[in-house]
This record gives sequence, structure tokens and C-alpha cells, in this order.
Amino acid sequence: QVQLVESGGGLVQPGGSLRLSCTASGTLFSIRVMGWYRQAPGKQREFVARITSSSTSYADSVKGRFTISRDNAKRTVYLQMNSLKPEDTAVYYCNQAPTSYSGEYWGQGTQVTVSE
Repeated sequence: QVQLVESGGGLVQPGGSLRLSCTASGTLFSIRVMGWYRQAPGKQREFVARITSSSTSYADSVKGRFTISRDNAKRTVYLQMNSLKPEDTAVYYCNQAPTSYSGEYWGQGTQVTVSE
């Protein structure tokens, strides 16, 4: 059974940084497309960043500020968030993208709050 466990959220001031981690189990992690999504209060969940075995992609709102990376040996995907803004406040979710032979999986979410 696939499990994704996030950590690293918290309260940070505007302009600050946080690094989120998501550790996977029960999956062939190294070949999976992994991503981060977020959901702010009263809004729909939105795409933040995605990483494959060879490429990354980002939402326009985080380009140049956030960096997604992975350590296959540790079965972990990271989201380094710099220059944080109040509008980055949300619950951040780790995602394993579906394939033709496996479903989509989500972590439980970790809260990120950017405030004075």
C-alpha cells in the first residue's frame, strides 16, 4: 500500500523559507512522477510543482521561488520554498501521479502559514 508522509510545514514570516519533505513507502519511488499541490482556505486545490526522473515543472505563481527535488535513495521528494508570501499560505499536499497501472495517491497534508 502506498503511503506518502509530509513534514516541514510551519509558521514563517514573509520573505522567509521552508523546506517540505515527503517520504514514500509501498511504491517504486524512483520511477514515479511526484508533485506538490496546495489548498488555501475557501479555494480549490492547485498545482505547485512536479518532478519526473528527468525534468521539473512549476506553477507560474512559484517559479523562481520554489524548487522541487528528489532523493531516490531516501524515497523522498522535497519542496524548497524561498521568498514566501502571505498568499503562499495553504495546506501543502504531496502527490504521486497516476499511471496506466496504478492509481493516484496523496499525503495527509502539511500546513504552511506565512504571516508577520
